Parts: sequence; structure tokens; C-alpha cells
Amino acid sequence: MANAAPDVDIESTDPEAAPTPFERAVSAWLDRVVAEKGASKQTLRAYRTDLRTLYTWFAENDGPTDPADVELRHLRAWLAAHHGDWSRATIARRLSAIRTFFASLVRRGDLGVNPASLLVAPKTKQALSNLLTVDDTHTLLSGPVSADDPLAIRDRAMFELLYGSGLRVSELVGLDRPDLQLSEGWVRVLGKGNKQRDIPIPRAARIALKRWLRARSELADRADEPTDALFLNARGGRLSARSVRRRLDDAQLTSGTVGRVSPHGLRHSYATHLLDGGADLRAIQELLGHASLSTTERYTHVSLERLMSVYDAAHPRAVRSRDRDPSTDEG
Repeated sequence: MANAAPDVDIESTDPEAAPTPFERAVSAWLDRVVAEKGASKQTLRAYRTDLRTLYTWFAENDGPTDPADVELRHLRAWLAAHHGDWSRATIARRLSAIRTFFASLVRRGDLGVNPASLLVAPKTKQALSNLLTVDDTHTLLSGPVSADDPLAIRDRAMFELLYGSGLRVSELVGLDRPDLQLSEGWVRVLGKGNKQRDIPIPRAARIALKRWLRARSELADRADEPTDALFLNARGGRLSARSVRRRLDDAQLTSGTVGRVSPHGLRHSYATHLLDGGADLRAIQELLGHASLSTTERYTHVSLERLMSVYDAAHPRAVRSRDRDPSTDEG
């Protein structure tokens, strides 16, 4: 699997001036996040953006230029200045990054206290991506695929693997051919924090992947340089996550599915369908690569909501109670 070290350079508030102590501290912290936790490029980009909003605002408003001088009142002033500009989810994410940054300085002994520890993040609703029903999933994955079209064969294999094994799209595009053990029926995935996990591949996905491996050479011959990437683009290079999203959008439009999901929505559909089918929550946690069971528990709420909606639509007492005039209810 490709695992290049992410670029963690940060932009200075003034490109012609020497970096401030704050900028140097953030840059050093991002280096440590890569070395100690193997953070992804996406995670580092988010951290960098969130911390930059803070030290840039300080620079523009005569605030502290050194993390050691930051106090709770400075952080509250920064939040107050952006009230109404950011969503609750954005505020929560930025506060999380800032607390984590200052906490690392405390652990290293660079600071005595974390000035962000008393900041309270706003409550946010943890919404899951849209889900496909089992019928829509079958519709998406059951259409005919031309044997003369390697891109269509590749797409079917991608979607079968995304749904059949519950992969993140970043995990999918990061796969190399040696990660796939079709004869044994599993795939080795490099997930968040560079943690590996082995995931079973269902029969339909194995069949689609075998077809793709036979067709893959046609695209591989177009590449300037050979690659071990499992999924290739039309030029023979490694497929990008953006291309997977675009191809999934096209496939859903062509297949006529009622619902519309992102690649991550296929992962959510996988987990929810497993739970509906009676799979153990901890087993689903292992399959998805969740560090915390509480993350996986979100699917229990989804399944309960689906169950209640079916109940409300079908149970005779539920139907009758909706039609009844509430003014006739007795106390």
C-alpha cells in the first residue's frame, strides 16, 4: 500500500517574515502527529486549517504570537469574533484540534496548563450518510456489465467491495494487488492510524474482483510506469477517491436506484444491513475498523428508526392512532 509521509508544512501569516513561535509550534506538532499517530493527509490538512484560523486571527488582532502566552480569554474572544460565521460542527472540530494541540504542549512540559480545556464545544447532531435499502443495493449491483468495457468491470468490482466489505473510499483506492487474497476470501486494509485489518470478501465481490483482475491488464498497459494499485484509472494510474465518487454517482443514475449515496454511504449501508440481519455490534466494530464501540453504536439508532418507521407504516394501531382526532383523547 502507498503510505507516503504527508506534507505538513504550514503557511505563515506573513510569507516574508520569519515564522512566529506559534507557527513553529504548530509545524512541530504536525510533524509529531505524523510520526506518532500516522495521521492521514486529510487529518493533517484539517488540523492545519483549524490552527491557522486561530493564529492568523491573533496576528490580525494583536493577540499572542506564542502558545505560552495564550489564555482562556484569548480563545473566547476568537470564538466570539466568529459567532454566526461557523456551523456548530465546524466550531466543535476546531475546538477539538485546538484542545489537542495545547494538550500535547502540556504533555511535553512546554505549557503548565491547557488554556482550551475549559472551552465547551456546542452539541452537534451526528448524522449518518444516506443509506441504500437492500433493494436499491441489489439494483445498483445487479445490472449487466459489458465484457468489453474494462472500466465498467472495474466499477462493479469497486462497488461490490465497498459495500460487501464496508471499506472507506480512502482504503479502497489505497489497495494494492498483494492486499487481495481472493483464494482465501479476504482483503488486508490499511485504515486510520495506519492500523491494518483483514476483512472477509463476500462471494459476489470475489466474482467481480476476479473479472476485474483479468481485465486490469488492458488499463495497466496504458500507464507510463507500472503500478501495483488494485484499481486503475483510464490512464493506467492509481484511481482517486474523487473518481470513485463520480463513477458511483453515474452508476446510481444509470441503474435507477431510488436512493442516492456517496461511497461512505455504501459503508453505512453495509453496517446497517449487517446489524438488521442480526450481526453482533462488536463484530461490526472490528469489520469497520472503529477504535471506539460508541462510533459503531450509531447504527443501532439508525436500525431502531428504520424499525419504528416500518411499525408506524404497517401496524394497525399505529395507523389508526394517526388518523384519530387528538381532541377526543381523554386525560
